[in-house]
Amino acid sequence: MQLELPDFGTARVLVVGDVMLDRYWHGPTSRISPEAPVPVLRVDGEDARPGGAANVAMNLGALGVQVRIIGLIGDDDHGRLLESRLREGGVDPLLQRVATHPTICKLRVLSQRQQLMRLDFERPFTATETDGLMDMFTQALAETDVVIMSDYAKGTLSHVQALIGKAREVPVPILVDPKGTDWDRYAGATLLTPNLGEFRQYEEKHGARTLDRGHQLWDRHVLEDVVPTALEALSLDGMLVTRGEAGMSLLRRGASPCHLPAHAQEVFDVTGAGDTVIALLSAALAAGAEFRQATALANLAASLVVAKVGTASVTVPELEAAAGQSPGDYPITDPQVLISLLEPLRQRGQRIVMTNGCFDLIHAGHVHYLGQARSLGDRLIVAINDDESVRRLKGDGRPVMPLAQRMAVVAALGSVDWVIAFSGDTPATLIEAIQPDILVKGGDYQPQDIAGYDAVTAAGGEVRVLDFIEGESTSAIIDRIQGPSS
Repeated sequence: MQLELPDFGTARVLVVGDVMLDRYWHGPTSRISPEAPVPVLRVDGEDARPGGAANVAMNLGALGVQVRIIGLIGDDDHGRLLESRLREGGVDPLLQRVATHPTICKLRVLSQRQQLMRLDFERPFTATETDGLMDMFTQALAETDVVIMSDYAKGTLSHVQALIGKAREVPVPILVDPKGTDWDRYAGATLLTPNLGEFRQYEEKHGARTLDRGHQLWDRHVLEDVVPTALEALSLDGMLVTRGEAGMSLLRRGASPCHLPAHAQEVFDVTGAGDTVIALLSAALAAGAEFRQATALANLAASLVVAKVGTASVTVPELEAAAGQSPGDYPITDPQVLISLLEPLRQRGQRIVMTNGCFDLIHAGHVHYLGQARSLGDRLIVAINDDESVRRLKGDGRPVMPLAQRMAVVAALGSVDWVIAFSGDTPATLIEAIQPDILVKGGDYQPQDIAGYDAVTAAGGEVRVLDFIEGESTSAIIDRIQGPSS
């Protein structure tokens, strides 16, 4: 299936559900406590991010969707911080304060990107405390294309049936991320997005007949057999079942099943992956995509977010790059786009190498040099002089090949991940913005004389000088083609 991203900026999505604040303490552990057999963590950093239904909204905001969120918070600092972070993420928070409850907060303690402990601070909300949400919900529906209901069983969706009924009157599609096994409360929704474990628990409790529950038998064929019955019983239009490393399955009434394999990806943290799936699915549908296309985008986004630590979002540039056949096929014109693509790679510990040059006529020396540069790290960025800067450096008659062709040829090399143009005589400003781990240059330079040296070393990076192949250069090739002057 060819993946094309819709215009997410036109989409209007309303999220309703249990909002929370995800906090992170992280640092090194180098010894065991003398007080008890537990590691001692020296906290050297902390972070706070919207979690639960708020993470769904942040995923939508990262895509440029027009998103609002309805939920409950306490009248406390954590609630105010959560509201602030949501606004920073492009989300309009419609949050009702409940003075008798704390804002739900989950504190995770991490070392070397591994979670050591989680501490939960919460007190579920009662049905009475959610009564005021219906008025906000009704008013927001007038400017909504898709509704997401994100249930974490904290009480915000106590009146979920009434909310679904109100959305059906408009009508607006309702996508639900369910919790527990009492799915009758979601009856009448458009689509549910359980993971396979959640669906198995529901089926084992409510299934009309006994199935062998062995893991190997819960494949897509079993889903095709049992999901239609669940759709009928719950008056749903469809169900998207996420199946971990097996991918995901979309089953809808009157449509053939759609089973998508998982994209190969190193998994660091599955926290919030379900939030990303329902966010991308809803955003794509609200932007006009059909269900299969929206599911494919959600599947792709899930593969990106599990490579990040903690609750996280994916961006349009990340999706566009991942949807292509190779990173080098992606045309980079804006440094900020490239920076956004590099962020998840750095979170996974990958080292970024950068070099620059005119690359007018690609020859064996270039290929050898770029291969050497790539071997120093995990990803290679090549910055290429634009035509005017080449002309200033090399004189009239250069470049031989225009910028677009030079970028296309360099991007096609297997050692290169991304190419980006720059217009100055040096790429110092670009290097400072990207901050590669390793900056390389070919020739007989001293490292401290290379443009970008100060910015790279100040950030803890390294500058290396590589040898060119003797006698190989664009100028030498041009001289050989032209022959001896008469």
